[in-house]
This record gives sequence, C-alpha cells and structure tokens, in this order.
Amino acid sequence: MDDKRFAILIDTDNISAKYISAIMDEMTKHGIVTYRRAYGDWTSTQARGWKTKLMENSITPMQQFSNTVGKNATDSTLIIDAMDILYTGNVDGFCIVSSDGDFTRLAIRLRESGMAVVGMGEEKTPRSFRTACSQFTVLENLIDEDEEDQETAKETAKTAAGGTAGKSGKSKKAAAKNNTEEDKESTSISKEVIESAIINIITENENKDKETGLGEIGSRLLNKYPDFDVRNYGYSLLSRFLEEIPSLKLVKNNTRINVELKANRESEGEITDYIKSVMREKNEKDMRVNELSNIVHRKYSRFKPKNYGYSQFTKFLQAIPELEIYGDVNARKVRFALRDSESMEEGEV
Repeated sequence: MDDKRFAILIDTDNISAKYISAIMDEMTKHGIVTYRRAYGDWTSTQARGWKTKLMENSITPMQQFSNTVGKNATDSTLIIDAMDILYTGNVDGFCIVSSDGDFTRLAIRLRESGMAVVGMGEEKTPRSFRTACSQFTVLENLIDEDEEDQETAKETAKTAAGGTAGKSGKSKKAAAKNNTEEDKESTSISKEVIESAIINIITENENKDKETGLGEIGSRLLNKYPDFDVRNYGYSLLSRFLEEIPSLKLVKNNTRINVELKANRESEGEITDYIKSVMREKNEKDMRVNELSNIVHRKYSRFKPKNYGYSQFTKFLQAIPELEIYGDVNARKVRFALRDSESMEEGEV
C-alpha cells in the first residue's frame, strides 16, 4: 500500500467521541494521517466527552464559537480549513468525519481536485454525502456492540444525576436502537441491488471470456457504491457475504478466488416452456410483454434475463422461435408466430 497522506477533519457537533479510536484505526488502511483536526465549540458542555479523546489521539482542537443561534459556524470553519489544506499540496486525500449532509459539496469539490475523499459518519448520514465520497464507512460498524453498550452506560451514568434527565437519555438511546434496522433500510443499498450489480459484472466479463475475481467484485462495487461495506449487512468478510447470495458461488483456483453464477435453478428450457404454456392458457392472440413478465416473475421470483445472457426480457422472448414481438416500443406485445408449415397449408387452400 502506498503511504498516502491524509488530512482528517472531524465535525464534533455531529459525531460522538466514542468512535475516535475506531476512526483512527480505520484510517491506517488508507495511509498516513498528517493533519488531525476536530472542530467544535469547546466551551460548550456537549464537547466535554471529546477533550480526553483529543489528547489521547494527538488531535488538534479547532475552536469555533457559536456566533449566531441556529447557524453552524463549525461547518464553515471546517470547509475553509479543508480548502486551505488542499492548496498547500501537502496531502493526497481527506477524511471528513460527519453525519451532516452539508459537507456534500465539499466532498465533490475535493474529488474534482483529484483528492481521495474518505467519509465517515453515523447511520443517519444522508446518501448525498455518502455517494459524494470516494469511500464511505458507517461508524456503527467500527465498534463492537458490547463496546457501544459500555460507552452508553458511561454516558447514562453521567446524566443520571438529574434523575429525569438520565431516564430521558436512556429512553432516547433505546428508541435509537429500536430504529437501527429501519435506518439501515433507508440508507444502505439493498442486497438485491448489490446482487444485480454483481451479476452484471460477471456477465460482462463472461462476454469477454474473462474470469471474475473476488477482488474485482469488491473494487467495482466500491467504485459504484462508495458506502458499500459488508459490515452494513452483518458480515466481516466479502467472501462470506457473497456465499449467502443464492445466485452466486465462489470457486477457489490455487490462491485466487473467483465469483461465478450458480447453475440456474430453472433451465432456460423450463422457463421457455412455461411462457408458451401461459400464452396457450390465456387463449389470446397476443399479450403485453410487461404483463407476461409479471406472470413469469410471480412463478420464478428470482428470474433475471441477464442470468441467461439476455439484457432484457424482450430479448429473452425474441430468442423463442414460436413467439413474435411487435408493437410500439412503449407498449410491446407478444404473440405466437405463424409457423412455416401453417403458412404453406393456408397457401394451398
């Protein structure tokens, strides 16, 4: 790994101090951290938990008073510093730690200047900021649940003196935990979308007579979805994640691990016969392609034309000799084609 130099800029208004050690550990995967700055109003009681953490990790606190109620001066200071560091030419990339979508434009601007941008934020981070980064990591994935519970217990103990305040803080934490799965559904990419992207990669390589390695899958998924992380789905290894996807299989070839499509559970012939039977049972001259597609998917829920080498369902139908596709591109219809023998018989009559 090249020793790339990174500036890590932390928005303490939107990030808990409990993540700091995990953040610094995660950055060792990317390179050397040369600038370490944390932004916030250190005179506020909310910043109390950060002070010890800053000293332990040699992070420079950047003081920013809240000059106007309702305005976030910390964001502006962080952005200005980021641009100053960019123009020094002393770094190869930035790590922006925040759950605030307001840093989306900053991430885009830094990438336009050729910088690698590693984003880190909590589960609530908007997708706009996630996708603006070169790579995004959800902070909840970096610490174990028992560690988080310990931190929560400490925070609860500190606020328990007020009695009601302690109960309020505890109930808020409980509500947050209950909403974790819902948050992940709204912010993380679904496994179905990931599966479809992987199938496209494998199919594309097969068309070029290329094998698809495990490393290529990881790299291309990360290029397409900067916030893709197997830890979002409860896994620690990409290989384990892929093994759980029904349409994929991992094949070890010496030291290399390839990803392949499993032999389709339903053969192309079985799907074709079912489509023809549906057409006959309907006893209609024609049927809308999208209607037929819905019927097929209800019978074979995991059916995807790309698994059989076709880019679209219409292309799959066109490969069936007995069927004919016609009509406007926005309202395609399918019908049985007239066989040559039937055509000859009609001609003789």
